[in-house]
Amino acid sequence: MKIAFFSTKPYDKVFFERENETYGFQFSFYETHLGPHIVNAIENEEVVCVFVNDKLNRQVIEVLAQKGIKLIALRCAGFNNVDLVAAKEFGIQVCRVPAYSPEAVAEHTMAMLLTLNRKTHKAYNRVREQNFSLNGLLGFNIHQKKIGVIGTGKIGKAFIRIALGFGAEIIAYDLYPDQNLINAGVQYTSLDQLFKDSDIISLHCPLTPDNHYLINKESLAKMKDGVTIINTSRGNLIHTNDAISALKEHKIGLLGIDVYEQEEKLFFKDLSSTIIEDDTIQLLMSFPNVLVTAHQAFFTTEALTQISQRTLKSIADILSTGTTDNEVTL
Repeated sequence: MKIAFFSTKPYDKVFFERENETYGFQFSFYETHLGPHIVNAIENEEVVCVFVNDKLNRQVIEVLAQKGIKLIALRCAGFNNVDLVAAKEFGIQVCRVPAYSPEAVAEHTMAMLLTLNRKTHKAYNRVREQNFSLNGLLGFNIHQKKIGVIGTGKIGKAFIRIALGFGAEIIAYDLYPDQNLINAGVQYTSLDQLFKDSDIISLHCPLTPDNHYLINKESLAKMKDGVTIINTSRGNLIHTNDAISALKEHKIGLLGIDVYEQEEKLFFKDLSSTIIEDDTIQLLMSFPNVLVTAHQAFFTTEALTQISQRTLKSIADILSTGTTDNEVTL
């Protein structure tokens, strides 16, 4: 079995080659993302393994089918970048990693919240310059704050457990409320009520056509002045220009994003010696109350181990039985 990996970095090779000792698959690694520009380079592979910024639209999937690809293996939880209708039409199966160390993303979410609130990144730089002043570093207690969690799947649950440990009050929105969370004191409510009542909002939902730009001018208008928003889910949940306007108007007090709607042009690359032409991200990063990390939330040893293990197991399962528990179907 030959597998073509796209959007690969050195750490992908390390973890997948380590786990491949069990399977003996043949790997080809491409640093570029999978899209129309590279799809014709595929030769003699039966599986493509892709990540969050690979673009598998109808055009790409049709070529994959012509090349003999039978399986698209996503080494991530989200699958909004795959045209599932086209995949089904051309007889290509799709699998993903629905859960991999949800604690990794949840802990990074809390790290972003704490960094923004207590300004530890600024304090670190000050002290290195022998500036021990506390002016401008004032934060607030998370204890007894009302945190609105949108999406209470595995990652949302992990974040809620952490936030409850801080003594926060949790309100949540999900299409499928979790009784165990209700028993733990989480109050499910409507989106509008969550927007209205939350001091802090954390996004942990997948991107769907229904929630595209969930955070926009209209929803922001319902929120408290000075609300804190953290997004470690998908960039297109937030309308970036509307968020910028809300920052200027002090509607958003703190904004932490580990994802960005145009991230495929930026993230996972070293652009330190280039001129970034994306004026929007440059403007975002100029705000003193905005923290941007480059899709880093998943990046722990435990998560990468589980991603490689579960991706290769799904491929092996499909080879042997024709299906896997992690298959994505319409």
